[in-house]
Amino acid sequence: MNRPMKIISTSLPRTAWLAALALAALPAISATGAQGAEPAAAAAGSAAPAVSAAPPANRPPPAPARARAPFDPTGYWVSVITEDWRYRMVVPGKGEYADVPLTLEAKQFADAWTPDADEAAGAQCKAYGAAAIMRVPTRLHIMWQDDNTLKVETDAGQQTRLLMFKPSAADLSAPPSNQGISVASWVMAANPPPPPPGGRAADMPRFGSLRVQVSNMTAGYLRKNGIPYSGDAKMTEYWDIYPAPNGDRWLVVESELTDPRYLQVPYVLSSHFKHEASAAKWDPSPCTLRQ
Repeated sequence: MNRPMKIISTSLPRTAWLAALALAALPAISATGAQGAEPAAAAAGSAAPAVSAAPPANRPPPAPARARAPFDPTGYWVSVITEDWRYRMVVPGKGEYADVPLTLEAKQFADAWTPDADEAAGAQCKAYGAAAIMRVPTRLHIMWQDDNTLKVETDAGQQTRLLMFKPSAADLSAPPSNQGISVASWVMAANPPPPPPGGRAADMPRFGSLRVQVSNMTAGYLRKNGIPYSGDAKMTEYWDIYPAPNGDRWLVVESELTDPRYLQVPYVLSSHFKHEASAAKWDPSPCTLRQ
């Protein structure tokens, strides 16, 4: 996945370097004091007072995720099927597993699968779980549920994802579900452009991505022909918004799915959505394995 590079240093952390620099500077400071005028305390023969580490000033709590957002993801978005059209717009046939790095067990499962048992059990939404929903032809309605939670609704399958920047202990310990738990964070650009002369850094545009780490999913299907993912699957997504010269706005969601049971290697995808001005085309429909 093309992500901003994170450089990992094998040297001392920044705080340790600062401490080391301060210690290294002590001899020089002492020498300077000896060459110049001595402090009054030293002239009187008293020892210089020890420098105590004052506790840091009370810092305000970090701003909520909504206030720190580098872009506005809210509104209505429609998926634009620019890749894998054959497997997304049409229900793929048995054996159509191209591009999915299946294990032998996954292939055997999909070869034997039929939709009948899932339909009888009312489990058609297994093809609309978190690992697959962004690939389903759908519209998204994205809104802030609160200052630290993004709510993502789909009209296809009528699913709801909650992207939580501050999940509670109850959220993290909830039983597995179709959409699992999505823990969100902003990944800000390491080197934003400097402000113009006389400008303030706080007034500059923010640049960054939305990272979403998904786990605690129940087993489901990557395609509507029974390609499985297991309850051990985990997924990392990066959400970015790109403005087009004609004024359009595009949401691109890159995902990397890992599954120790059903995938030989990570399954990497990129899904595209175009912003819509209103909810005029919003069309909720139930989960189905037949179309």
